[in-house]
Amino acid sequence: MSAPSETERERGGALSTVGGWLREIAIVVVGALIASTLLRLFVAQMFVIPSGSMENTLLVRDRVAVQKIAGYQRGDIIVFRDTLDWLAPAKVNDDPVNRALVFVGLAPDESSNHLIKRVIGVPGDHVTCCDARGRVSVNGTALNEGDYLYVDPTTGKQVEPSSVAFDIVVPAGRVFVMGDHRNDSADSRCHLSDDTRGAPEGTNAFIPVENIVGTAVAVVYPFSRFHGISRPRTFEGVPAGEAPPEAPVLTGPKVVC
Repeated sequence: MSAPSETERERGGALSTVGGWLREIAIVVVGALIASTLLRLFVAQMFVIPSGSMENTLLVRDRVAVQKIAGYQRGDIIVFRDTLDWLAPAKVNDDPVNRALVFVGLAPDESSNHLIKRVIGVPGDHVTCCDARGRVSVNGTALNEGDYLYVDPTTGKQVEPSSVAFDIVVPAGRVFVMGDHRNDSADSRCHLSDDTRGAPEGTNAFIPVENIVGTAVAVVYPFSRFHGISRPRTFEGVPAGEAPPEAPVLTGPKVVC
């Protein structure tokens, strides 16, 4: 058997080099996908805002970055899973490519089983509305919500903190949330009178803390709206609540939105 010619040796060397490059590229791509997936699962994830309930802080179709490392506090905007049936049955996205991209963090999550609202009360907080000036109060401290409540672009008028009165104490392991566009947000207020099917009255109004995915930290798209999201200063003056009750405490007439 004759020895390989110089041309054949050169061709074999070239193929070996290309094969080495392909292996390197494959390792980099797989590593990037693993890193991206881990980041999505444990560090940060992108979500698409599906409704106008958080206007004008967040607009419909904004892409929002949500961090999962630090915890939440009063005033934070949180994304949470809807296990209380606040939403209509979700439409299943059968596109496997899109689902794969969402899973590895390369596409925003547009699933309709997540909601985004602002935390107003944490376990043990006594939240009421409205005081003599129409404000929401937490543990006896009235909130100045002018920095984030929706303003009608036509009239320039800001929405009221709440068009319905309520008086509640947040139970253990749950939070009370409201949208910034209060007239277009079916939030905790609107579920205080839900049929709880044997659970304590008002249970459906309070989000289980284990359902919280994370807190919104920035609008990342469209680029013209890129900005960070911070906690409003009005919540800094709210004192700690009492020891949280096991079940919600509701005072006054039933709330109907």
